[in-house]
Amino acid sequence: MTTGQGTGAETAGAEAGLSAGGRREAGFTSALASTASRAVTALEQLAGGLGTAALALFVLLLLSLGVVTIPLGIGLYLTPVALRAMHGVARRERDRLGRWGPEVVGPGPLSTRLGTAWADPDTHRVLRWLVRHATSGLVLGMLGVVLPLFALRDTTFPLWWSFVPEGVSSTSVGVGIAHSWVDATAAGLLGIGWTAIILGLAPGMARLQARPGRRLLTAGPETDLSLRVAELTATRAEALDAHASELRRIERALHDGAQNRLITVTVLLGAARRMVARDPADADELLERAQSAAEQALAELRTVSRSILPPVLADRGLEGALTGLATSCAVPCGIEVEAPGRCAASVEATAYFVVAEALSNVTKHSGARRAAVTVGGGGGHLRLRVEDDGRGGAEEGGGSGLAGIRRRVAAHDGSLTLTSPPGGPTVLEVLLPSGV
Repeated sequence: MTTGQGTGAETAGAEAGLSAGGRREAGFTSALASTASRAVTALEQLAGGLGTAALALFVLLLLSLGVVTIPLGIGLYLTPVALRAMHGVARRERDRLGRWGPEVVGPGPLSTRLGTAWADPDTHRVLRWLVRHATSGLVLGMLGVVLPLFALRDTTFPLWWSFVPEGVSSTSVGVGIAHSWVDATAAGLLGIGWTAIILGLAPGMARLQARPGRRLLTAGPETDLSLRVAELTATRAEALDAHASELRRIERALHDGAQNRLITVTVLLGAARRMVARDPADADELLERAQSAAEQALAELRTVSRSILPPVLADRGLEGALTGLATSCAVPCGIEVEAPGRCAASVEATAYFVVAEALSNVTKHSGARRAAVTVGGGGGHLRLRVEDDGRGGAEEGGGSGLAGIRRRVAAHDGSLTLTSPPGGPTVLEVLLPSGV
């Protein structure tokens, strides 16, 4: 008996150890996947920053040339052009930063006239950003592009080193020549080192690249933010209009559907009660009709409640809810969801309705053979992309529901972009603050 108890305890201990080991392994895998996802996102940001840094360098050289040639008269015409280009690059950088994090609200239109531009503190801030982004931002962006190439090249070098001509370096930095498998493996280990550097440093590099823009391209304390206030006022008005329209829709659905059904139930039950004593058979038929009307009213109430906030969002989350939409779409639809965790409930509901309405438009109007839904996140935003290979030519007018989608998105201070040339494809892109 004692032996049996000991064996059972040992078995339980072994099972507990295996369970704990499984949890540790799952936790390590999840942490590694999260680290890799952050590194990939950071590399995308660095690559995007490289583009604006290259433009900043060009504009900085153009502006320097304009200032130097002012005594010759050429700079009087060249410098305003360079200032306009500088503000254009700054707007592009604000848009880029807004896609990867909180919106960067810039000042109003800035002067490009020499006399007023040099005295404008906002122009000074943009100029300081231009210098920093054209130097350190350019270097960080180049590292964000070069490091993955180094990692890929060195990691795979043992697979193809035997085909490399004599005298060619075995590493991406031009040091060492592989004469054996040992040398090739050493180069592969260097590639693993590059990968570790990317996983560890890429997010910090992306933040370092974005920091000057977030600090210097925002509106200064002396800037009039009336344009932003007007924009937010208009957005709030659209949100209130969308809310009122939603309430009217719910009221019509209840009045024309469930309420009429319940009135029918009441009338039938009253008639059945009066008839039950003298004609039980007809009373039983009326009760069946009343039961059927009650079931229809219940189904319509469930439909209305789902249109307010689909229960599937609470049960399965955004990924499960959107997967269900894609599966039930009449047009073959692929879906890829990489949203980091849960968003605010109102944001998830908006994302659900946006995708539902977009797929409904694909089914009704596009004539598409396939569609694709992509959901991503990062930097405090949720990104939706719905694409189809239909006939294109989609417009917000004509009862397509796109105006309603835009109102829903505007209620969250999000943005909507529709690209639908004649002949297709149609691409709907929505950016929403995650709300967490």
